[in-house]
Amino acid sequence: MTGLEPFGARLRRAMDERGPLCVGIDPHASLLAEWGLNDDVSGLERFSRTVVEAVADRVAVLKPQSAFFERFGSRGVAVLERTVQEARAAGALVLMDAKRGDIGSTMAAYAESFLHKDAPLLSDALTVSPYLGYGSLSPAVALARETGTGLFVLALTSNPEGGEVQHAVRADGRSVGATMLGHLAAENAGEEPLGSFGAVVGATLGDLSSYELDMGGPILAPGIGAQGATAADLPAVFGGAVRNVVPSVSRGVLRHGPDAVALRDAAERFADGIRTAVTAG
Repeated sequence: MTGLEPFGARLRRAMDERGPLCVGIDPHASLLAEWGLNDDVSGLERFSRTVVEAVADRVAVLKPQSAFFERFGSRGVAVLERTVQEARAAGALVLMDAKRGDIGSTMAAYAESFLHKDAPLLSDALTVSPYLGYGSLSPAVALARETGTGLFVLALTSNPEGGEVQHAVRADGRSVGATMLGHLAAENAGEEPLGSFGAVVGATLGDLSSYELDMGGPILAPGIGAQGATAADLPAVFGGAVRNVVPSVSRGVLRHGPDAVALRDAAERFADGIRTAVTAG
């Protein structure tokens, strides 16, 4: 046991205190270039450390995208380890965006990489893919419960290709995406003030009133900013579940770097706008 209280409770408190915002750490080559950094490990470390130092003490969640670190091999993963540790030390919750998904012992190993109490990459939560069947996530669910961490399960993603799987209708008449939300509602049953098992649902998807989005856990909502959605769209998209939405913004904040003050100001503007929209909704 890590001694952590459940992720959902920690996330609810962070959202209430710091505002409901997740800032992505996505050091892809074009952003490194925009910051005047080389596309190498040194540039990666400078980029990541600047983001952490600018916003980790004031945003609820930081979301490093592991692929942009992994592409540099072991030295890139070492930068990711430091990024995670420094972000958590500054008070941000860290959501590792790795979208892992497999079966059996392999899924267990993926979970241990990010959710085990002794893992160098220990994060507060992990994104996972359920499309080998929701039951394939069982090892990750079990470890998250044991360690007080959380999962965000891909349910209704904003990429156009996702619909061919997520909107497919099962024999029982429910779509695959709706089925995933139903599984999460079962995982979160009875948890207060917020369950630890969340869904990834795109903020760009428009009216989702036909889905049971209020499944007792958080909703990670990519799409604010560069992808076209705005804070004002959130109540219409998420309805009664809007208070549990954690909008994710990456380029909308990161494009203001490498100036730390500009990064901080951008994050605070997004957080304030989201808080206002959620309250109004």
